[in-house]
Amino acid sequence: MKSEIKSNDCDITEEHTNFFDDVCSYFNKAAQFTNHPSGLLSQIKRCNSIYRFCFPLRTDNGDFEVLDAWRVEHSHHKTPVKGGIRYSTMVNEDEVKALAALMTYKCAVVDVPFGGAKGGIKIDPQKYSERQLENITRRYTSELIKKNLIGPGIDVPAPDYGTGEREMSWIADTYATFHPGQLDANACVTGKPLSQHGIRGRKEATGRGVFFGLREAVSIAEDMKKIGLTTGMNGKKIVLQGLGNVGFYAGINCQNAGAVIIAIAEREGAIADPNGLDVNEVFEHRKATGSILNFKKAANIVNTLEALEIECDILIPAALENQITKDNASRIKAKIVGEGANGPVTPEGEKILLDNGVLVIPDLYLNAGGVTVSYFEWLKNLSHVAFGRMGKRYEEMANQNFVNAIEQINKAELTKNQRDILIRGASEKELVDSGLEETMMSAYHQIREIKFQNPKIDSLRTAAFIGSIDKIAISYKNLGVFP
Repeated sequence: MKSEIKSNDCDITEEHTNFFDDVCSYFNKAAQFTNHPSGLLSQIKRCNSIYRFCFPLRTDNGDFEVLDAWRVEHSHHKTPVKGGIRYSTMVNEDEVKALAALMTYKCAVVDVPFGGAKGGIKIDPQKYSERQLENITRRYTSELIKKNLIGPGIDVPAPDYGTGEREMSWIADTYATFHPGQLDANACVTGKPLSQHGIRGRKEATGRGVFFGLREAVSIAEDMKKIGLTTGMNGKKIVLQGLGNVGFYAGINCQNAGAVIIAIAEREGAIADPNGLDVNEVFEHRKATGSILNFKKAANIVNTLEALEIECDILIPAALENQITKDNASRIKAKIVGEGANGPVTPEGEKILLDNGVLVIPDLYLNAGGVTVSYFEWLKNLSHVAFGRMGKRYEEMANQNFVNAIEQINKAELTKNQRDILIRGASEKELVDSGLEETMMSAYHQIREIKFQNPKIDSLRTAAFIGSIDKIAISYKNLGVFP
């Protein structure tokens, strides 16, 4: 039987999209507020390397399917570079370039010492078996190894849309197979399962970071007064787009802080209930039925994008890019838009939102929780010891001695619960969560301070880009690349 070769347009000109142009537009807007040479700005803005390749996959019936794949390294001002790997039929060169650029700026905003990168394979992972996905992932990894585009000090991938712990474990194993005896091989990729030297708190990190960022934003009375909101998360009405890793954990944390999730949107449609939706219950319903629709007494909304137009306090687009554009931005009734996804608001859409008084919290800050905790995992893999392992018991013993002394002085014993709270040392997850919280809190105030230094800076996004550009420019100058 003659084999048939199928291709995902490897030889066809890429469909024109504008995601990278949008990122460059934001960059150019912010660059006007800096004093760096035009050559340096051009170096920061452009992608340093773009690797596009194709490889075959043998199908179950013996045919071959040719898959398109990319790895883009946007900036080497710091190494290694860092960025997720996306499995989606929407993957194209423009998207990967844009996401790599955002990763550069994102790392700079939260002071994570990586350059930006991104990768992707143009497939629908739901249409492939686990065995096929493993073959695809291992072949992709081997291609990166051949070009020296992966390694603990070179380029460190992570999960993204369509990938997770399973794929990262395959990448780590493939890399270790090609590099026997390399002491730091586990640091070649982050987002691994705990059994493969991952870190506690990584899976929920991006969504939890979104929560920390929103919580910090709504804590500032001056800013909330301008948009007609009270401070604090309690009672805030939230519309959530996306129930994947980011949206789920962002929603759970907001819900636990007292916010009310009044609508949830996914690819199959959306549901709404003004009395509130339980994120956990909706997630379980979708897992059981394959859809969020027909959930209890919630109203079904056939068109997912219509859910974004529901009146609310906070809208969290945590799905894909280009969800709020010039076509629907004027109908957005949220007072805060928190970008859980990468690039959910286009430049034209943001201008309309800002003109309407909406506070937009940008992606390059708000969803930086994932890369922040990936940094912690990378450090853990390089040090070969879990956070808290060396000091947890000593800390508990010291706390116990302190509690004993307090009881002797006051001649009164604490309850067991009180003693446990005061004595307990921090676990790895608690240390990771503490580091993430501190990162998101301090970064927000850095961005806000930049915005209020100049009345012509119209948005937190522009302020975040300004801060990012300044930090990257300093790195290049310290390297001696530019005077």
